[in-house]
Amino acid sequence: MLTLQDHWVVQARHCPSPNYNERPQTDDIGLIVIHNISLPPGQFGGCHIDELFSNCLDPHAHPYFTEIAGLKVSSHFLIRRDGELVQYVPCDRRAWHAGQSSWQGRDNCNDYSIGIELEGTDHEPYSSAQYARLRALIKLLQQHYGIPPQALAGHDQIAPGRKTDPGPAFDWTQV
Repeated sequence: MLTLQDHWVVQARHCPSPNYNERPQTDDIGLIVIHNISLPPGQFGGCHIDELFSNCLDPHAHPYFTEIAGLKVSSHFLIRRDGELVQYVPCDRRAWHAGQSSWQGRDNCNDYSIGIELEGTDHEPYSSAQYARLRALIKLLQQHYGIPPQALAGHDQIAPGRKTDPGPAFDWTQV
């Protein structure tokens, strides 16, 4: 069972990111956004996601990293392939995961959402451990912050045409 303390999930590995700021309204959390990430693309494991969200990614470690090394991005959570939960930003702060976005006529989803990255790609099935951890995390966030069950979206739904994740491999019936 997952628990929150001071907006951090106690059972998560904490890897604080500098890439966040205050929400315009601290008590306005009403959406969960599902993403995917793999670094290098299509490769799983390793420390590169932590490094990206911590502004420590070595641009010489992989050719792709030269394209993204200067990005200032973050997410609240990452769920690795084995189900490990990592938290980068406390839930009451604005992580920088959604970019230009809109949900049900409301712009700037970072202002009022919690971002969850799944280690994966658009076209590779996610693991059962990831779905189990994701269900538990969503349940905790919905209960603690009063997020309604229908306020769950993929990055592709809040930034259509710009983003494709979590992709067609994501099985929405699992959540």
